[in-house]
Amino acid sequence: MRTYSELITLPTFEERFEYLKLNGRVGEDTFGFDRYLNQRFYHSEEWKQIRREVIVRDNGCDLGIPDRQIFGRIIVHHMNPIEVSDLDDNEKFLLDPEYLITTFKLTHDAIHFGDESLLIATEPIVRTRDDTCPWR
Repeated sequence: MRTYSELITLPTFEERFEYLKLNGRVGEDTFGFDRYLNQRFYHSEEWKQIRREVIVRDNGCDLGIPDRQIFGRIIVHHMNPIEVSDLDDNEKFLLDPEYLITTFKLTHDAIHFGDESLLIATEPIVRTRDDTCPWR
């Protein structure tokens, strides 16, 4: 199982991404007709509480990297894929911060679908003084 303790030993965003990457496929069925279980879990008070704790722990940064602050919607990602049986059995890892990390939407999609090209748009733009002034 992937863990937060192992993840934070990896210093770079790229290394953390490789650690988490699932190599899934777009349209691959995850919950199908049992999607209501997934939605019930994500609307529970227990999930909302642990989600807040993880966001605070990671300072609202993509994969917990300090210089990659997320502006907009933050996704709290389960580092290990969830199955219907995990929800049915109320597995402890579902609400354990050791198995959760904050991500940006594009990063989350890239983790699931293995498409690193999505990450190009998440790189911060380094700006310098007068870089938008055409006569300097």
